[in-house]
This record gives sequence, C-alpha cells and structure tokens, in this order.
Amino acid sequence: MPLVLYGARQVGKTYILQEFGRDYFKNSIYINFERMPAVAGYFEGDLRPDRLLRLLEEHFGARIVPEDTLLIFDEVQACERALTSLKYFCEEAPEYHIVAAGSLLGVAIRRESYSFPVGKVYVKTMYPMRFDEFLWAMGQEGLEHMIREHFVSMEPMPEAIHSELRLWWLRYLYVGGMPAAVRKYLEEKSLVNVPEVQSLIVNAYTADMAKYASESESTRIRGAYLSLPAQLAKENKKFRYKLIRKGATAGMFGDSIMWLHMAGVAIQSDLATVGELPLAAFRDVSAFKLYLSDVGLLCARANLVPENVLRDELSGVYKGALTENYVAQTLKAAGYELYYWTSDAPAAEVDFVIQINGRVIPVEVKYDTGVRSKSLREFCRRYAPEYALRVSGKNFGEEEGIRSIPLYAAYCI
Repeated sequence: MPLVLYGARQVGKTYILQEFGRDYFKNSIYINFERMPAVAGYFEGDLRPDRLLRLLEEHFGARIVPEDTLLIFDEVQACERALTSLKYFCEEAPEYHIVAAGSLLGVAIRRESYSFPVGKVYVKTMYPMRFDEFLWAMGQEGLEHMIREHFVSMEPMPEAIHSELRLWWLRYLYVGGMPAAVRKYLEEKSLVNVPEVQSLIVNAYTADMAKYASESESTRIRGAYLSLPAQLAKENKKFRYKLIRKGATAGMFGDSIMWLHMAGVAIQSDLATVGELPLAAFRDVSAFKLYLSDVGLLCARANLVPENVLRDELSGVYKGALTENYVAQTLKAAGYELYYWTSDAPAAEVDFVIQINGRVIPVEVKYDTGVRSKSLREFCRRYAPEYALRVSGKNFGEEEGIRSIPLYAAYCI
C-alpha cells in the first residue's frame, strides 16, 4: 500500500521522504501539487495507474520502474484526485512505491468533497523532534544512551550528568523540536537568533489559516491559536473560550479548535472522568486542554528570551505551562492519546492519564524537584494503577509505587 504521511507544516516531511528516496531507491520523482498545477491536471481525468504513470514519465522524462523508483506526492491536499488515485495504485498497481504527504491533509480530509482511500494506504504522523533526537543532533548520543539505561534500571543518574542533562533540556525547552530551529541553534551555537526562525514558522501557520479557510473562519482560527499562551498561563489549564474574546462560545469556536488539531498545530488533551479502562469511554467532550505542537513555538509566542528560560526567571505558573506542553508533545509523539483527570472532593488533578500496554497509568508533571504528589496519590487510592509516573526535576528513583522520571527522560515512556 502507498504511505500517507501526516504532520504540521515545516516539521520535516518533505526532507525525510526525499532522503528516503535517495537512500533506498535508484531515483525519485518528486511532485509538489501546490507548485505543479500542470501535473495536478493529469489527475483530473481517468485515474488508471497505467495512464498516470505514462503521463508522469513523459512529463519528467524518466522511466518509472517499480523496484527502482519512488514516487513522492507532496502537498497532496492541493489535489484531491491525486489522493483518491492512491486507492487504484493499491488495487491495480501495488508493485509501485508511492509516498504522499500534506501539511494540511487532516484539514482537507474533513471537507465533504474529499474521498480518502480508507484501508488502501498506510498512515503515519510526523512530529517535531523529541529531546532524544535533539541530543543526537547536538552530537550527544552518549548522554542519550545513558538516559535509556537509567530509565530501564531506575538507578539515579550521577549528579554531574543529571545537572548537565538538565541544562541540555532547558535549551531544548527554548529551541523546541522544529528542524529549522534546531539547525539554527546547531549552526550558530547560540539561542539568540532561534526566535527569528520560530517566528517564520508561526507566520506560515497563520498564513495557512487564511489560505485554507474562509475569511470568517480564519479569523476565528487565528483568534483561538493566538489565545494558547494565555490559556496555558493559568493553574487550571482547561481551555476557556472567553480567553479568545468576550462572549466567545463553543458553538462559535468549536470548528476552529478542530482545525488547529487536524492541522497538527495544536495538541488536545481531553478530560477522563474515571481513571479506568477504556479511557475513551469516560471522555468528557466539554472539557479539554489545548497545547501547542511544539514547546519552542510556545516560547516564541510568549516572547521569551533565552535568559528567561536558562536562568529560571519565569513565573511558577509559566514554568509549569512550558513543562506540561513539553510532556504533552512528547507523549503524543510516542503515540499516546492524551487525557487528564480531576476530582472535586478532595480537590485533585492529574496532568496526564494514558494507556500503556492495556493499563491506565497516571502521569504527574512538575518543573522542580519539590514534589508532594497529593493528586497522584488520590488517583492511586481510587483506581489502584499498577504504578504511577512522576515526571519532574528529580533524578530517577521509585517509592511507594511512584516511578520518578527526570524531565529529560520523558521520551522513554
């Protein structure tokens, strides 16, 4: 089956597919449907694979050999018929290797006119670089291997290494995982110019809102997106429509939230009213949290400078916001559906509740080493999970069924 790769704009989809073609095929044919309207026109008629292959060979002046050629359909949301053609390639010409990608594919598929080839394609999602990938980019593979070893053994990391990793993590908190931002930091060995790159990415997102939605829709989408730093700057991070504008309601902005989610620009965590299996059965659709897809973009949106993060100059609430956003994107990239849990009597809130190997596991998130875990213990008292996770500034360790995971090791979960 062809492969369809989801992911937000500028997360690295085009780069990785072209690199894949260079490494594993004798040649690749790259088609960007936004930039090549003439090629998009070939898909307006008959979608028989033999006809399309003949036209593509003539256009690019190259033979398309099944075992040697990779066909890359990029920005496929700009050509609905090209997406539909993947069904026929799967059924009638499965010997050909095809990969497709689109920055706003999730948004496009929601539109009524789109016919997605369900069951005829593999689907994968690409996310911003995780902290382990950031360490690889910085040439710190040895430190990354140490993290994995200590996660398995739960033995404390040597304090000097623990402190060094904490500093690397703070840098990642500011840079984030967008490849262009990571490259800027790697090339200049300085955080000063990273926000310029991040601003360009944010501008590209807001430009997409205007391009792929009506004027009134794009205004609402942009309003919801711009409210996210303020949404997270509260003790209770439940999404509040009134922070978008006075009088805003779910009826007015529900589709805007869905757009951000489907575009890969935001990550949604839903309230689970009960900490039992299956979590989806206890989802409260009226209560959710919304995080940015990348913590570095959150720093940029909040107009933070490197010293604010590296020298611990942020308010306690916003340190918590950045840390929670970081853990949210890390867990999402690992494939987990995100939930959180609250209780009124006694008052308690667990930041994340996820399903790991058929078990419900609570995850508490703290920026610092001072942890009391009252909410986590209340969850454990009620639902008796096999174990609980506390992701914080503390070193590895385990006590009373709570496993302590340093923030820099969250990707191991």
